[in-house]
Amino acid sequence: MTSDPKSPAPTQSFSPARRWKIGFNVFVQILLVLAVVVMANYIGSLFSQQFFLSSPTRVQLSPRTTTFLQSLTNRVDVTVYYDKDNKLYSMVMALLNEYHRVDPRIHITVVDYLRNAGEAEIVKAKYHLPDNLAHPDQPLLKNLIIFDCDGRSVPVPGDSLFQLGPTGMSKDKKIEFGPVAFKGEMMFTAALQNVTNPKPFIAYYLVGRGEPSPADTSENGYSKFGSILGEDYVRLAPLTLLGDSDVPSDCNLLIIAGPRQRFSDSELTKIDNYISRGGRLLVMFDYNSVGQSTGLEDVLARWGVNVGEDSVQDTVNTTSGNDVLVMNFDPSSPVVNPLANSELQMLLPRPIGPIDDPNAKPDAPTVTPLAITSDKTVLWGLHGAVPRSYPLMVSVEGNSADKGVPTPVANMRMVVVGDTMFLNNKYIEAGANRDFAGYAVNWLLNRPSLLNGIGPRPVIEYRLLMSKTQLRDVRWLLLGALPGTTLVLGSLVWLRRRK
Repeated sequence: MTSDPKSPAPTQSFSPARRWKIGFNVFVQILLVLAVVVMANYIGSLFSQQFFLSSPTRVQLSPRTTTFLQSLTNRVDVTVYYDKDNKLYSMVMALLNEYHRVDPRIHITVVDYLRNAGEAEIVKAKYHLPDNLAHPDQPLLKNLIIFDCDGRSVPVPGDSLFQLGPTGMSKDKKIEFGPVAFKGEMMFTAALQNVTNPKPFIAYYLVGRGEPSPADTSENGYSKFGSILGEDYVRLAPLTLLGDSDVPSDCNLLIIAGPRQRFSDSELTKIDNYISRGGRLLVMFDYNSVGQSTGLEDVLARWGVNVGEDSVQDTVNTTSGNDVLVMNFDPSSPVVNPLANSELQMLLPRPIGPIDDPNAKPDAPTVTPLAITSDKTVLWGLHGAVPRSYPLMVSVEGNSADKGVPTPVANMRMVVVGDTMFLNNKYIEAGANRDFAGYAVNWLLNRPSLLNGIGPRPVIEYRLLMSKTQLRDVRWLLLGALPGTTLVLGSLVWLRRRK
């Protein structure tokens, strides 16, 4: 039987082109498997018995920081003197990289002091750091972020960026502590404010009339309030106006917090003259001075401020009957506008409001109520009175009758508050009390770029605890089982196609 010459010749099951195609596919698969092995090996090398993954990885700066960065005109050099193996190093770098993204004039240099001894010595010599900076006996000085602008430098300790607190329970039922809040943006923006401002701000704190002390760390002290000024790089100094002493010429802000005794006529005159020269004043009263005039009430009345002679009780917004939860703020005021949807917790506050004077002069200062109580508020000394709202704080700004000819008093600013205790160490962390302190001080110092809030951000960590056996099994899974399974499956597919 002869074959038909016209019939087509049988095709080969594997043509050279097809064999080359299969071989190329196998080669690509092998490369992919090798890539998986290399990546798995790298990941496996990073494993330890305990590690942290921080979230979020993308940092979003607050409007306050963004506005401030956009106002910068000078180059700022940031030296990250840090151990790169520190588990929190990535959070620091992520934040600094976002600063650089918003403002490229911020230049970042990383020096790992444990691995780059030569560069570390240069940094220590440049910024006069101690020779034993990396010594394990000094943990607070191990990691630094140094901000430098035109020769002015501010070192920020890495450990100060994190607020520690309980993070959970260990297997043996012991409380574990770790970072619960990241204060990096607060500290970095304050450091930038300091190094880019050639003239530091100085706030004088009046003492001698029973005021709480910024050096007092007890519940009634003001040490935390002082730390808020320090975070914004405002230097706090005590001041007395007795004798020949006057308000210093370098005073950027005068603070009078809860005096309980009357000032002398000489002291009151010096305070009034300071206001007339365009001074900045933060005054706080409390219930301890009710019925006992300090003399400041008369001075403030001349500037349009009425200090009430009683304390208020809000029958609705309270937790104990003695405190007042304040939630009504003037949305047009930059002092309290950032506090929208927040609340202040004040203790037996006194009403502070503007004096209604129909015959006020054109150049009279502008007095603006900043916060008011609910309409269910009464005065402690007026039992049976009809409840109504009361203002608890005001801002005061100077004015000028002739807008074309500014006078010193036109630069005057004041914030007068009917409570002192809401900013003491016990209550300053309640509600938005701490934020108000920062906003009031920055408004008085005319730093609008710092009037949008920055607060500590929670540190969300996902912790993976592994025993040595579990760690060994995971490594075998990543380095052996997964690549091996891929190779076996690829080989089976290749053999099947050959058949």
